[in-house]
Amino acid sequence: MMFPALNHVAVTVRDIDVSRPWYQALIGTDPVLDEHTNAGFHHVVWAFQGGTLFGIHQHERPAPAETFSEFRVGLDHVGFGVASRAELQMWASRLNENGIAHAGIVAAPYGFGLSFRDPDGIALELFAPPD
Repeated sequence: MMFPALNHVAVTVRDIDVSRPWYQALIGTDPVLDEHTNAGFHHVVWAFQGGTLFGIHQHERPAPAETFSEFRVGLDHVGFGVASRAELQMWASRLNENGIAHAGIVAAPYGFGLSFRDPDGIALELFAPPD
């Protein structure tokens, strides 16, 4: 039996009123869900090609006054796949248009990455396979 495909990713944000418009500008579509749950958090969720969901959560219990670090145990980064380096370049332009700082396209033997951070410093990456 094969392990199933990734269905969804949810990251915790400090202020959903800040993060929601930032992610909406980045993603370029309206979320498919925006609700307060009876489980103690507010979540906003976007649907991507292939059925994968990406969500942001703000819990009723305030987040600790610390910044995200990929050097702590837990999440390192969230990677989103694109088809080519040319498409990755279009995304770099889109990040520039939205005032989102990034590290530029970095080449590696296994592909090309474009790294940036959300308002809480969560590490995000757009990734293309090698040419």
